Amino acid sequence: MMELLTAPEVWMAFFALVTMEIVLGIDNLLFISIASAKLPEAQQGTARRIGIGLALVLRLVLLSGIAWIVGLTEPVFDLGWSGGTGAHGEPAFDTAFSWRDLILIGGGAFLVWKATTEIQHKVQPQPADTVFSKGATSAFAAVIVQIVLLDVVFSVDSILTAVGMTEHIPVMVAAVVIAVAVMFLAAGPVTRFVNENPTVVMLALAFLLMIGMVLIAEGFGRHVPKGYIYGAMAFAALVEGLNMWVRRSAHRSKG
Repeated sequence: MMELLTAPEVWMAFFALVTMEIVLGIDNLLFISIASAKLPEAQQGTARRIGIGLALVLRLVLLSGIAWIVGLTEPVFDLGWSGGTGAHGEPAFDTAFSWRDLILIGGGAFLVWKATTEIQHKVQPQPADTVFSKGATSAFAAVIVQIVLLDVVFSVDSILTAVGMTEHIPVMVAAVVIAVAVMFLAAGPVTRFVNENPTVVMLALAFLLMIGMVLIAEGFGRHVPKGYIYGAMAFAALVEGLNMWVRRSAHRSKG
């Protein structure tokens, strides 16, 4: 342990991993905030705490079975055909699928479905009944189930990222705990901000839709650099921030 504490390269890997885990946690936190916002205010905090607590537990459990989680990248079946070719002659997508690929595809499809139905719910003049209109108990259970499903997807992605950045388990555990602690501290403010700004809700849903499509692409072997994704999200958030500033300035001038 003392060797880890005194090795500069370990500290560099630690800070890089903490940063990456926090960035990856943004996706998880966005979903938890939007899902919990559908509940009565008295239940929102409990749902957030359960969701983030389960995210931490799942990540630590996966870290304890590090050999098993790495094995998720091994192919479990192959379609046995080329799948066509891309623009540069490479295969259009991988035809050999691992458990990680299947988890990413399933999670991505769920995110696309969830974001699409939430957008429809926002734009319909008279929204149809949903799982959130069937009573407080069933609504709370529905939210927790959805959060757990996405926690699994984001946890697998998070731990595989950690494995790729360092080989030291204590470093991974410390980075994951810090990243989840940041999620826990930011959950309340993020949810309040989303609730108070309806246009931000639509932007967040668009982010989730994009993240879902990226997860599906990753599952089919088409890697999308994370820098492009988070760069686009940051630019869209900046534009929305400017729009909010303009709206508030116009409101003050009228007042």
